[in-house]
This record gives sequence, structure tokens and C-alpha cells, in this order.
Amino acid sequence: MKLHNALFALLLACSAPAMAVTIKIATLAPEGTSWMKEMRAAGAEIKQKTEGRVEIKYFPGGVMGNDTAVLRKIKLGQLQGGALSGAELSAAYRDAQIYSVPFLFKDLGEVEYVRQRVDPLLQKGFEEAGFAALGLSGGGFAYVMSTKPVKGKTELRATKVWVPQNDRIAQVAFSEAGVNPIALPLADVYTSLQTGLLETVANTTSGAIAFQWHTRIKHVVDLPLTYVMGMMVIDQRTFSRLPPADQIIVRDSIARAFANLDAANRRDNESARAVLSRQGIVFHVPDAGEAEYWRGVGVSTLARLKAEGAISDDLLSVIQKAQSEYRAGAAAAMGAKSP
Repeated sequence: MKLHNALFALLLACSAPAMAVTIKIATLAPEGTSWMKEMRAAGAEIKQKTEGRVEIKYFPGGVMGNDTAVLRKIKLGQLQGGALSGAELSAAYRDAQIYSVPFLFKDLGEVEYVRQRVDPLLQKGFEEAGFAALGLSGGGFAYVMSTKPVKGKTELRATKVWVPQNDRIAQVAFSEAGVNPIALPLADVYTSLQTGLLETVANTTSGAIAFQWHTRIKHVVDLPLTYVMGMMVIDQRTFSRLPPADQIIVRDSIARAFANLDAANRRDNESARAVLSRQGIVFHVPDAGEAEYWRGVGVSTLARLKAEGAISDDLLSVIQKAQSEYRAGAAAAMGAKSP
């Protein structure tokens, strides 16, 4: 009789549906942006393919607080993940923002070539830090934007410049340029532009529209400053508790969404640039001397970050090797086209 009861209990356990898991993910991305559209589509696909065993619940627009608050809530188990920028995630994994060293990349082609080799290494680094990095997407190049004309270093130093809280790379870069920036959470930037607490910020062209900064800024320095990455990470403890088949579904759906975002972000940045121009925002192209000065700031920033141990020498070496390969290939292609 006891054996019969034990077998019956085992059969019930095996036939019972797996308990549904809700993964709560916070992001600063506003509702209605390409980021939220793609992430919500991935969430719907995950729920459908796992037959309701896994559901993703998003908290957009910074309702869960800034990046520090989100990471703290993940640690406490109040959230299971976040979709944040590399800079915002650098407190959890120092190399999360390595792509954002100023003037590291020459163009988007170079970025794509490097990312094919380095993205998997970043994902491995996140895993060692306790996170499953399921989606990585390029937001594009950020530009200096201001309520005042900023044509060079002299004008920039005379304005009130913003840097994101906890963004060590941005802090070092502006310090190397002789600028004393004001560190504030992303959520405070729009209000600070309204009140005059801030006059100069940096963002992608589509980001400026998404966060409504385009209603305050009047000038853009037309020199790509830094490359912005967005990443979705989930606490590894939560992710590892999912059945292996469901882990594959979650990985595939989110990876596909973030690949779609790469293409969407390119289109959004191009169209946003046109929108800003039509709105009367002036794009200032620095002269050769100014451009060379700012690229020099990028070099000194990188040297200082390496000296501080703020970025990994090994990962940086992989990036630089890939860049050399890409640039050699581009030079060879140009040579082949020459008569």
C-alpha cells in the first residue's frame, strides 16, 4: 500500500505543470521606443513558446529607480533583471562599457566587425559576474548636445556639462578635457535642462528624441563621441532555475529582439538626425584642429583607464586586434579600387 501511494504521488508530480516563473525586468527606456517594442514582442513570444511557464514583466521609463536602485533590487530579489546601458551596468561588471571609450571606433562598420568577436567575451564576463547577458544591442554613436553654441573645447568648458552617475569613462574623459561635469541620474536630465542646471549633454540622436531632450537643445557637435550599448541581463540564479528547454527559448527570443534593435537603432538615428535638423537644431562640424584635440582626449582617457584598472587589458587587446584586422581589410579594399 505504501509503495502504491508513493508511485501515485510520483505520477502526480511528473504530470503536474511546471510552476510559472515571472521575470521582472526594469529599464530606463521609455514606453513606445523601439527598445520597448522589441522587448515586449520577445516577452510575448517567450510566454507563447513556453506555454506560460515563463513570463517577462517589464518596468519601463525608470519607474524602478536609477541604475543603482535597479541593481540593488536585483540583488535583493525584488527584480530579476535589467535592460540598461553598458555604463549603467559597469557597477556589476567593469567591462560592460568598454565599447564606450571616447573615439574608440571610426565608423559603424568597424563596430560591427569588433562586436562579432567581443560580444561573446562580454557575455562570458557577465556570467562570471553572476548574470546571464541575453541581449546586446548598439544604440549608436553619442554626440555632444547643448542649449548653447559649442564649437570647441573653449565653449564646452564654459557650459554646465552632464555625465551619468557611475559612468567612470565619461568622468575621466571630461576630466582629461579640463571640464568639471555634473553627475546626475538619467531621469533628472530633462528637468535639469529645463531649469538651467544643465546646458550640455551627450546622447544618440534618437535618444535625444526618446527622452524629449530635443525640445531643449539647440546645438550638436557633429563629431561622434562614444558608442552606446544597451544590454539585457538576468540574474544567473533565476535563469539557471528555468528548465533547459525554456532557457533556450528565452535566449533565442531575446537575442533575436536585440538583433532587430541593432537594425532599428540605425534607422532611428538616421531619421532622428533629420528631425533635429528640421526642428532648427544646428549641427556644428569641428575644424581639423578641434577634431584632433578631442581624439587626443580619447587616447589620454584610454591610458588613464588602463592605469586605473578600470577596463580589462585582455579584452581591450582583443578589440584592438580586431580593429587592426578591419582597418587593414578596409585599406586593402580601397587600394583595390584605385586605378
